[in-house]
Amino acid sequence: MKLSKYAKIIGVTYITAHNMFKRGQIEGAYQLPSGTIVVPEENKVKKNKAEYTVIYARVSSSENKSNLDSQAKRLEQFCEANGWKINEVIKECASGLNDKRPKLQKIFNERKATRIVVEHKDRLTRFGFNFIKELYPECEIVVVNETEDLENDLMQDFINLVTCFCARIYGLRRSKRKTEKIIEELKKDD
Repeated sequence: MKLSKYAKIIGVTYITAHNMFKRGQIEGAYQLPSGTIVVPEENKVKKNKAEYTVIYARVSSSENKSNLDSQAKRLEQFCEANGWKINEVIKECASGLNDKRPKLQKIFNERKATRIVVEHKDRLTRFGFNFIKELYPECEIVVVNETEDLENDLMQDFINLVTCFCARIYGLRRSKRKTEKIIEELKKDD
């Protein structure tokens, strides 16, 4: 990987990483004749950052809250079986299509996590899983149950998308009815 990417992973500026390279502090790094500094992939390990494991459990609605607790319990058992110390267990009730999930955003904004453990990819996000991995390279995202059934995954994504849009349409209708009701009440008061 390039030195610039390595700098992002360990959380320093490019200039700091360049100075580290000059001092010989980056194991196995070398400079190409073109001037590009290359750092071996083994250095991707977060040497400057203590291990911080976050369990993220999510369900789409509060009706499934019991599933939320059992999902978190299964993830805790998985982490314990792998010998990982669990620093945080985050449970959230929100749609996987919703990009305004405060608890997940907190994980990404704080950038403390070196490992996020989820049961299925769709528990983290319905779309853009690989974008998250690219935008948060210093964090290992562990998916406990990776299904390889592409056809079912695609069908489930389609169903979720349709459901999301239907819910938004019905929500708009509901808010329109509430607004009309408020206007009627105001007219009565006049």
